[in-house]
Amino acid sequence: MQIHQLQRHTPNKSSKLVGRGGRRGKTSGRGHKGQKARAGHSIRPEVRDMIKKIPKLRGYNFKSFQVKPVVVNVSLLETFGKGAMITPQFLFDKGIITTKAALLSGVKVLGTGDITVALTVKGCLVSKRAAEKITQAGGQVALA
Repeated sequence: MQIHQLQRHTPNKSSKLVGRGGRRGKTSGRGHKGQKARAGHSIRPEVRDMIKKIPKLRGYNFKSFQVKPVVVNVSLLETFGKGAMITPQFLFDKGIITTKAALLSGVKVLGTGDITVALTVKGCLVSKRAAEKITQAGGQVALA
């Protein structure tokens, strides 16, 4: 065996430190200037910024389980003519109520506008003001 054939049992390893100068050269593997080149840089994730923009909601919030009726005004009922029987199914057939879910949740007649035609409202919730206007015009309000 000659001197140039000698080998170590364990290789000579040293851990590489980043950003301490020396072997890695000018920028020490950190690219160039700016926030990312600095020690201890931290970039906030985009998700965190989006969460911070949402207003804080306090208390126990849940979707209301109360079924709210579809609103129809008295002035709209006048277009159906004298002696018409207004029911939720009738309004659905005419296209005033658009979804079948509205039939289940019910219909409420409110007193906005004027009515001059006598008609019967049946199977709908009716406000006091709407009931007064319908009866003054000569119509009827049946609860069931």
